[in-house]
Amino acid sequence: MSALIDVYLWATPNSWKVTIALEEMGLPYNAKPVAIIKGEQFKPEFLALSPNNRIPAIIDPQGPDGAPVSVFESGAILSYLGRKTGQFYPTDERSRTEVEQWLFWQMAGVGPMFGQASHFRNYAPSLVDDPARIEYSTRRYDNEVSRLLGVLDGRLSGRRFVAGDYSIADMAIYPWAAYAGHLGQDLGAFPHVQVWLKRVGTRPAVIRGMAVGSDLQRSTPPAGSPEQREFVKALFGQNAQSVASARAQQSPSS
Repeated sequence: MSALIDVYLWATPNSWKVTIALEEMGLPYNAKPVAIIKGEQFKPEFLALSPNNRIPAIIDPQGPDGAPVSVFESGAILSYLGRKTGQFYPTDERSRTEVEQWLFWQMAGVGPMFGQASHFRNYAPSLVDDPARIEYSTRRYDNEVSRLLGVLDGRLSGRRFVAGDYSIADMAIYPWAAYAGHLGQDLGAFPHVQVWLKRVGTRPAVIRGMAVGSDLQRSTPPAGSPEQREFVKALFGQNAQSVASARAQQSPSS
């Protein structure tokens, strides 16, 4: 039996991309929560794995040539796992390019824009006492989420999956697209996305992957509470100086 892959995660779409892939590929893993609501992503030991202070990250004890390897950034993790197993990531250049362009579309567009929409809907009111600024920002990112869903809907017209066969591109996009309804989007306006969400979301491995960390969501502080205000400050208040301070705490051998 393969050695367990350690997955550093929280209950987030980027983490679910990885747990979905691990479930689909049949790779055994150990979920290791990083409590972002407590700032654990800034601890020196996690910084050593993920220099960007972001989840997810993995340690594969059976990496290239049998030596352990750590990987951060969800897109890099998905492509690594695809190469490792030879699954859901084509080997011929034309098909692989097709998968990669939609994987990078998710990384560069869907993740950041959906994340900003969530920020201004759910967290910014705790930081800025200015309704006009919140309204503009919320509208700007809501519109971008809508535009991206329109791109995805057009792509899925006449297709079962985004890049030919089911692939790591679908795994990357699904957790974010499944969250769109919570961002005020009417998915009825995107019928091809709706069908695809059902097609992907009913896969047993996807169900298992999305269930990982479901208990962690209940740890998020209630909206408007003092605990949430502190959480928001910890999560969104970092800058270059705070990251440098965390790095300085690492031991010379790390």
